[in-house]
Amino acid sequence: MAMWVILPLLVLAAAIWWLIATNPIARFDNGAPPVEALTVERTILDQNGLRLLVRAGGSEPMTIAQVQVDAAYWEFTQTPAGPIARGDTAWVSLPFPWVLGESHRITFITNTGAAFEHPIPVAVATPVATSGNLISQAILGGFVGILPVAVGLMFYPALRGAGPATMDFLLALTVGLLGFLIVDTLEDALEFAAQAAAVFQGQAMVVLTAAASFLLLMAVSRRQGRPSGLALAGYIALGIGLHNLGEGLAIGAAFAAGAAGLGTFLVIGFTLHNITEGIGIAAPILKVRPPLRTFAALTLLAGGPAVAGIWLGSLAYAPHWSALALAIGAGAILQVIVEVGALLARNRGGVSAAISAPPVLAGLALGVAFMYLTAMLVKV
Repeated sequence: MAMWVILPLLVLAAAIWWLIATNPIARFDNGAPPVEALTVERTILDQNGLRLLVRAGGSEPMTIAQVQVDAAYWEFTQTPAGPIARGDTAWVSLPFPWVLGESHRITFITNTGAAFEHPIPVAVATPVATSGNLISQAILGGFVGILPVAVGLMFYPALRGAGPATMDFLLALTVGLLGFLIVDTLEDALEFAAQAAAVFQGQAMVVLTAAASFLLLMAVSRRQGRPSGLALAGYIALGIGLHNLGEGLAIGAAFAAGAAGLGTFLVIGFTLHNITEGIGIAAPILKVRPPLRTFAALTLLAGGPAVAGIWLGSLAYAPHWSALALAIGAGAILQVIVEVGALLARNRGGVSAAISAPPVLAGLALGVAFMYLTAMLVKV
């Protein structure tokens, strides 16, 4: 048995050795330059000029020969120096006197003559990890993540006396808002994946990560039967929290790039947009009386990741990490939709009865409509 495992591996090793030793591909060389790709993953603006983290793609190691800023050549230093291997990164530093509020365009030119452009839409100093910045970002994260979830959960006492029809309406409302969130999350994940280096295979990474997240959480949640009550509320909070992590990453990255100014109206929009998340978390626990600390834990689980996301996005942003976080969130949200949908079906005596019940249809429609309309306040 062992021989039949080792034999194909030996054949594969021999074939690779022969390919390297003889290099038969060389006869197809027609003098064309190798395929090259360069992605800028992070841009830092400070008093010393510009620093850019670049990742190489393509078929061969590539060498940055010259760098232009606004069509003028500038001296630069690269760390580490020399050719950048496929998939590797390097920091490129330029002593360029950028102008606050102005736009700049950087062009990287390789030794083969290939050019790669990177725009800076609005030049602003990159945030640094000072106590003042971290506190300000935490306050913002609290407003867009923690506060709306807490406000939604505060409806819990008013909803405790809900009858079966109202309970089904609230569960369907939860499915509706989560349905909107999964579409919104996947859209953002694919947008970030398109900005990532090709070596990460962005679209495939998003789909596979979301599927793995969904399957893993389904396996965990079904270990002791179908979740309900507090367990289901915890999974809803987890799915919303992972979505808010990705949302925070996007906000922090926009600030770091100078691409967004978050005014009071926009903060209010985020708060209104997320209020129904708290109601959705409360829906499965209306028949139990959890202690106050449970509500605090659910609030932090669902809203706290927004704070961490803003910190990470402004201080250590990369598009593939944002895409990965959002994909994990999408898988978690899909798991919650399945579980809440299963609970609704059990309450109504079957899937067909559930989807035809007026309270369920009204809840689904209102959940999607509210999230869609409030999303208009935060799309810029």
